[in-house]
Amino acid sequence: MTAYLPGDDARARYMRIDTAEILKRFHFCERAIVKAQAGWLAGIPLLGAKIALGKHLWEDSLTGDALRTRVFELRYPSRLLEVGSDAPVVGLFEDSIQAPNALAFMKALTEVYKPQLLGAYRDYLAIADAIADGPSIRFLTMAVRDKEAQIEALGQLTGALEAVSSEDNRCAADAWVTALQQRSAQVGALSLEAPRPVGPSTAPSDSPFAIPDVPARDSAFHLCRFYWPNVIDPTFSYGEGVNLQLRSAVSHLNEVWAIETGGAVLAAFADRLDWEFMVDAARWTYDEARHTNMGYERLTRWGFTPAELPLGTYIYDSARGQPPIIRLGFLHYFETKNIGKKNERAEAFASYQDSASQHDMEFDWADETIHAHYGRKWLDALRERYPEEIPDRQAILEQCDRLVDAVVASATQEDLDDIRLVATSMIEKANRQAG
Repeated sequence: MTAYLPGDDARARYMRIDTAEILKRFHFCERAIVKAQAGWLAGIPLLGAKIALGKHLWEDSLTGDALRTRVFELRYPSRLLEVGSDAPVVGLFEDSIQAPNALAFMKALTEVYKPQLLGAYRDYLAIADAIADGPSIRFLTMAVRDKEAQIEALGQLTGALEAVSSEDNRCAADAWVTALQQRSAQVGALSLEAPRPVGPSTAPSDSPFAIPDVPARDSAFHLCRFYWPNVIDPTFSYGEGVNLQLRSAVSHLNEVWAIETGGAVLAAFADRLDWEFMVDAARWTYDEARHTNMGYERLTRWGFTPAELPLGTYIYDSARGQPPIIRLGFLHYFETKNIGKKNERAEAFASYQDSASQHDMEFDWADETIHAHYGRKWLDALRERYPEEIPDRQAILEQCDRLVDAVVASATQEDLDDIRLVATSMIEKANRQAG
């Protein structure tokens, strides 16, 4: 009998292909949650939740991307990535987008989906081989930190949303989460083990998910269509000094439309374009969330309360009833339309000794150069892939121009009186503070 050196070692529990199968399962679950969070951005009213989810879905896309890359490394030379036998648990995660209301979606993230991802990652790290699988350990360690912070933030945001939700919505949300937990128990939840085979996924929802044409907005703010008078009144200029500081901050705050639109675009094209599109769109959406937060932070630091701040909808409204490609066109349209003004305004803020506004404008400029590239890249990619359906980029931008002009032309005297009063009050308060 031939003798061999001992090779039984706990770190060899999962072989290369076994490891790739687990990480593949994780990737598809992350992918589903990225798409769901993106799709729900326009339907969640709280501004803080829109900003937070914009960040969360970007973090999740990075984890999903690292998982996907690692699977390809372990399966080389194969580039095939299919759900396969993981369909029961992936289907559970894909059902997340079918939540009956915003509170149900937030509660499901907080109590079902993010905790399952966190638990699975912790379990993986507990058994992973630090020698052979060091790359996975590194990015999953970062993913655990992300998920822990996300769950804490989601808990607070979900509590705030629940406090302002109707009794009917609270009951529907509780029923939705209970149904998901029951299905998760049938499947076996997300884990290191393959899910148990079950019947087809049946999301407990009355109707398929659709991107809302009317965005849900935070009632703590002054809700309006047009967020500054100059949008509909050319005699009310941007101005300079305090006026320019305020107008810039309000413009940043109102990039909430771009958070919502970035999410809508990601969700709409996730299944029609490559994974690379989801990564780019997630970053684009996160950047818009940062820009919104820039404006909100500056305005609150200057002493303004949400009730004093206008939150408009006219840009999001301009794409109402249009196909998703027009929403992507709007993102690209406004990036390329305004990018040339950023450096001039940064210089003006420097002359006012307003380093915060200068700082935000400079970073905004850097982001928008990236976004202009994204817009060209994916509008052209869609045109190339679906030439019978997608117009060329210039035609899309011209259509965006016409649509926004039509909404601006629909402004009423009531719209103008309302936003003039808000802007004038803000300017007067700012001038008193400036002394």
